[in-house]
Amino acid sequence: MNSRISTPRVPAHHEFAMAFTSSPRGARLARRLVAHRLDAWGHPYGGRVNDAVTLITAELAANAVRHGHVAGRDFHVRLLHGTDTVRVEVTDTRAERVPLLSGQEPPGDAESGRGLLIVAGLAARWAVAPREGAPGKTVWAEVSR
Repeated sequence: MNSRISTPRVPAHHEFAMAFTSSPRGARLARRLVAHRLDAWGHPYGGRVNDAVTLITAELAANAVRHGHVAGRDFHVRLLHGTDTVRVEVTDTRAERVPLLSGQEPPGDAESGRGLLIVAGLAARWAVAPREGAPGKTVWAEVSR
């Protein structure tokens, strides 16, 4: 599901939030810390939830670096562990570059363009919302536990 309307927040039993440099290294660190945090919260490495949320984080963080980068600005990751879902939010500072899911595969030789198809396939739901309190956007996705 792709919607530009924000939905109610997941009531969190656990929460993790951090800013990362808008670079490939920052995206890798975000992915690793999310996997580590999920493992600490009872979703082991290699488990369905850890693998799905980590891959979603990798895709959204890569998009924040590639399409949401503003010089000198970080991107933010927030991870919420609720009763029924795990939600990851990736926030960047470029409001004008909103991701859309076309539903179409890119041409077979294209080197990019499949990330949001992966997110849509793994997430129970996902959407884009305006960033609260500052310019930018938040792309979020939820995985059922």
